Amino acid sequence: MLRKTLLYLSHQPQIFRFVRNNGLAKKFASRFVAGETIASACDAVAELKAKGITASLDLLGESVTNEAEARETARQYLELVDEMQRRGLEVNVSVKLTALGQDINDALCEEITRAILAKAKQYGSFVRLDMEGSPYTQRTIDFFEQRLYPDFPDTVGVVLQSALRRTLQDVDWSVSKQCRVRICKGAYLEPATVAFPLKKDVDENYVAAMKRLMESGRYPGLATHDERIIDEAIRFAKEKGIAADRFEFQMLYGVRRDLQERIVKEGWRMRVYVPFGTQWYPYLMRRLAERPANLAFITGNVLKEMVKGR
Repeated sequence: MLRKTLLYLSHQPQIFRFVRNNGLAKKFASRFVAGETIASACDAVAELKAKGITASLDLLGESVTNEAEARETARQYLELVDEMQRRGLEVNVSVKLTALGQDINDALCEEITRAILAKAKQYGSFVRLDMEGSPYTQRTIDFFEQRLYPDFPDTVGVVLQSALRRTLQDVDWSVSKQCRVRICKGAYLEPATVAFPLKKDVDENYVAAMKRLMESGRYPGLATHDERIIDEAIRFAKEKGIAADRFEFQMLYGVRRDLQERIVKEGWRMRVYVPFGTQWYPYLMRRLAERPANLAFITGNVLKEMVKGR
């Protein structure tokens, strides 16, 4: 019930207008979001780099409704890529196609996305297409396969979600194309006709997809904070002789930082997904919905910090 409530609230813009001007809410969000500016985001990436952790930056925002908004998002991404390169940071970003005009028209979205990919290719870097709710799954895969991947095979990759019933078929497709995939569980509220309603089924689907990608995929990103699944991935890699440079673990900014550092110390690769920007409210609500226990944990820490600051 709490998960459904949080996901519902993530779609309420009137609540966002209130919380963005609320000091407690912004402090709360800072656990998961690296500020609202390119400078603050790059600072967070530099801190991770010092710990041996790489990053993928994501300018928060989705479902723009006009061309000007889409082009402004693209402008900020181009500025971000240049700034990361200038600061000597690995250039790796994540984008949502709906933030780049997918819901306006495909031609506009293609023009804008290809401009970002061209800039990334110039620096020998990488762009990940985030996956959104299930209505966008096939649209995103088709857009990727037909409009982007042929010209940017080393620069662009996609995300698949183990919550969806179709995902193992999509994994087979990705292996046949040898395109780079991030596998995650998924943070959208989906109907049972397209997604597994039970966590155990989502987890089982994740492990099956993970092993297929580790054995036959092209440098997959294993996005999970589930320690049991991480341990199984390590066990499987050792059993099959899969080297540490053939895949990477991925986690979210501010989540299980202890585990992130442990994985690096054990000799495995770790990338952290670092979101930033003014549109942090929907993202924060989805993170809390994934693990409602975060709500109590973060609230306690924020209140402690506020008391200490008095």
